[in-house]
Amino acid sequence: MYFWPIMFPDFQYLFQTLFNAPMPEWLSIIKTFGFFVALAFIAAAITLGKELTRKEKLGLLLPEFKKVLVGQAATKTELFLSALLGFVVGYKIGGFFGHAADISPDPMTYVFSLKGNIFVGIAGAALLTYSRYAEKKKHQLAQPELRQQATYPHDRIADIVVITLIGGLIGAKVFNAFESWDQFVKDPVGNLISSSGLTFYGGFIVAIALVYYYAKRHRINLIHLSDAGAPGLMLAYGIGRLGCQFSGDGDWGIFNSAYMTAPGKTSLMHIDKGFFDKMVANHSSLNYLSGAPSTYFKAPSWLPDWTVAMNFPHNVNHEGIAINGCTGTYCNVLPAGVFPTSLYEAITCILLFVVLWSIRKRMKYPLHLFGIYLILNGLERFFVEKIRVNYKYDLGFIHPTQAEIISTLLVIAGLCILLFYKKKAVPVATDTPLTE
Repeated sequence: MYFWPIMFPDFQYLFQTLFNAPMPEWLSIIKTFGFFVALAFIAAAITLGKELTRKEKLGLLLPEFKKVLVGQAATKTELFLSALLGFVVGYKIGGFFGHAADISPDPMTYVFSLKGNIFVGIAGAALLTYSRYAEKKKHQLAQPELRQQATYPHDRIADIVVITLIGGLIGAKVFNAFESWDQFVKDPVGNLISSSGLTFYGGFIVAIALVYYYAKRHRINLIHLSDAGAPGLMLAYGIGRLGCQFSGDGDWGIFNSAYMTAPGKTSLMHIDKGFFDKMVANHSSLNYLSGAPSTYFKAPSWLPDWTVAMNFPHNVNHEGIAINGCTGTYCNVLPAGVFPTSLYEAITCILLFVVLWSIRKRMKYPLHLFGIYLILNGLERFFVEKIRVNYKYDLGFIHPTQAEIISTLLVIAGLCILLFYKKKAVPVATDTPLTE
């Protein structure tokens, strides 16, 4: 048996497998990949918070001072926005009840639809509005006062995480559209709101740009912010790749021709050629097996075969051929073993996080830790692309993937930082009170 025992596309499938018993349908709404993405953001926020706090104690990051009005009752605008948010959240959450089976296959489409539960929406609006009113009432003063307030960078973690999440999703979708343009133009809206089809580097670039803009606006030193965020970025990527692995979302590699017998088949001639044709569309690295990109590599005796050839049974993308006797939503398996590149990346990046975290206090110059992160991230992704199936650009004498181009630029940028940036940066923020 050379394939990974099973994939877990959602929590219903996970718990049914673990406990060998039927589970409630509403669990299927919680997608495994989304769960790991949430864990990735939490891990990044924790590590970033620790590093920002450490740098603040060293005097490298200083607070932003503002004069704010405290003790004021809740305004009409605040109450309206609270009601609006409470209604939207309640409306959508309420719509889940009784419709889990219909929503589960594509939750993102439901989120952006007009479907929901108006009664739960009204209850949510009332609850959040009252909560806002009560909170402001609790701190209300007879005479509101104008006070100077210091906000440290670590106090802005929630803002940074939200900006990163939004920017990451937008960038990942936009860059993915460029990689799969033919599919995108056929259904632009469907592709944008789909929960699949995300390009990491697109999300990375847009998220970093938005965070840097936010940091400049609030006078957070960009150099020290970059160093503080580097370990968390590596850790978050590794955890995110675990989500890809356990859900089987398509981030796998080329076929391993050492393990080409399809499950339940006796000959390579019986492998579904249409499946291979779909997998290798626009791919220039062709091999002997029905035009499918592949390489031959046998696992060493001390490793299970699935570490180099995995079939991703019950994968979330419904890729491959039907599994005999399977009933339910996720009943496909790849007809031949592929390299589980998402597993390789997860292990590599988590180990690289340990490296970055262990050397973060030893850096002689600021920004060098971020430079090392760029080099390690770029090298890791560049080499794993060699065994992944991706769209290749025709640049004449070379045919790189989008990730290979960006990863190369990241390595160059990191080397330039290490070689040429050796100044001790002066914090952007000052302790001079600011007013607006």
